[in-house]
Amino acid sequence: MGGGMDYPPGRGPQERSRHADAGQNDNFYAVVDMGSNGIRCSISDLTSPTTRVIPTVHFHRVNISLYEAQVDPNTGERVPISQRVIDRVVSAIVRFQIICVELGVPASNIRIIATEATRTAINSEAFTNAILSKTGITVELLRKEEEGIIGAWGIASSFSDVEGLALDLGGGSMQMTWIISHTGSVRISPLGAVSFPYGAAALTQKLADLKRNKSEEDAKKATEEFRKEMADNFRSAFERLKVPETLKAKAHAQGGFPLYLSGGGFRGWGYLLLYLHQTRGQNYPISIINGYTAPKADFENTDALKEVARTADEIFRVSDRRRGQVPSVAFLVNTLAESLPYGIKEAHFCQGGVREGVLFREMLPVVRQQDPLEVATARYAPASAQAIAALMLASLPRPGQSRSVPSVITVHLVQSFANSLYVHASMAKEVSSSAALFSTSTGILASTHGIPHAHRALLALMLQERYGGELPPRDIGFKSHMQGILTPEEVWWTRYLGKIGYIIGQIYLTGAIDTSKPRIVPSAKWVNNLGKKEDQEGVELRIAIQKVSYDPTQLKEELQKDTRKLEKVGKRKNWIGGRDGWGLKVRVLVEEEDLLVSPTLATFQ
Repeated sequence: MGGGMDYPPGRGPQERSRHADAGQNDNFYAVVDMGSNGIRCSISDLTSPTTRVIPTVHFHRVNISLYEAQVDPNTGERVPISQRVIDRVVSAIVRFQIICVELGVPASNIRIIATEATRTAINSEAFTNAILSKTGITVELLRKEEEGIIGAWGIASSFSDVEGLALDLGGGSMQMTWIISHTGSVRISPLGAVSFPYGAAALTQKLADLKRNKSEEDAKKATEEFRKEMADNFRSAFERLKVPETLKAKAHAQGGFPLYLSGGGFRGWGYLLLYLHQTRGQNYPISIINGYTAPKADFENTDALKEVARTADEIFRVSDRRRGQVPSVAFLVNTLAESLPYGIKEAHFCQGGVREGVLFREMLPVVRQQDPLEVATARYAPASAQAIAALMLASLPRPGQSRSVPSVITVHLVQSFANSLYVHASMAKEVSSSAALFSTSTGILASTHGIPHAHRALLALMLQERYGGELPPRDIGFKSHMQGILTPEEVWWTRYLGKIGYIIGQIYLTGAIDTSKPRIVPSAKWVNNLGKKEDQEGVELRIAIQKVSYDPTQLKEELQKDTRKLEKVGKRKNWIGGRDGWGLKVRVLVEEEDLLVSPTLATFQ
């Protein structure tokens, strides 16, 4: 692999072609991420065409805290990593090597990457030499600036587009930088990242030390002085990072910076927020941390999250160790909120860490720029997926002077919908709609990396509508909660496009389209005379249907039955939020013509 990282001797990319042993897969890559709070062992499959979403072949976590292994529990002083812990780490890596052999990972594709806790250990050299001696793999020690860079690349892998501040909270340290990532091009600060000794475990220990053997008043004073020191360091780092003026201007206009958060410390905070959103009457429908967004008010509500950590019996994905670190993370969040210029707009949580960062960084730009949802659904695409997407795009009206389709309805989203249009078609009617609705949160797309929750909701709702929209009573609430992730306008368009998918599915039952002999050609436009009021704006969809020699009237009538489902989406009683909610009138015209060619996707990009 490349990307600016050094290789152990004989393990560079040029070696891979010489070691394609039988049973090995040169596209399998193994990463041992030796963090402060745990050791993560993963195997990823970078086979085309799904490389962009970094599919996981195997993952397990070894519960060894290298940070805690270096702290005397009685005095709080630093100590060397004990031989017992070194033996446990070596044993865990050797066992992972056996798994790599079983799954066919070439030896040259196995990397051990270590961060703060290993780099700063008193006996770091003896520790890493012990690993090399038993495994034959040189440990790659990330510099503290490099940690933040890898973290930023991991964050970039988690979204198609990123603009904001990137923070990575590990056990021993926290890194901060800014990031702008669009179409596979990733920019971060020329400084790389600024590292602070404020990791979740380190900060917990520091706050405990400030209180040790002190009166309550003295402890409070010392803690306040430390908080001011942290705030000054954050402000200084912000200036050193040379944040682009464009990012500053956006932050000023929108009330703060978007934060993109990675690392176990912040993921624990995100799971606490998810717990609140799923237990306090909100019933948030997705439990995947990657792509989850929390508004400013919730993210900064540290008192509520500390109370949850203290009183809740069980919290999904939050261990007792993480619970113990919640007060220190709350201290960090409060200090960040107070010290960052322009404040915080919202927080986006990312699964991207060392594994995702090092792999995404080394992908070709043409791969990085691919849309994760489109890549993930490509494996399910019918033969004519692009032609189907073209029909869907043709059914959307072009932007007008006062109207346009929401910006989230992109070509990539429509193509993803076309790719997955027939996935659940072979199921019985009583389950197809439900299976489609759950497909992006607990179904076939649940494990896909890099998809924001809003995109998961958009696709799930469109797929559910594609099968007629009927749901059993137990799933109606879930659909409502999925809609709650989106705006009413976005929800309405999922219903419109979902019904377009239903019509296409009825006309092309197998997903195969002969573009030289099209059956339908749709076109749509904005019109102003669809309601009782002359100025009632809506969508007029014209569907030209191929004339046929055998009973064309019946074919037209069958299509008109299906289009009535689409017209119902425009009925005021069916608008999102009821008659006074959001919606548009819909008129569908079905006309017979001699059709010669079918639109292509390129026409609508």
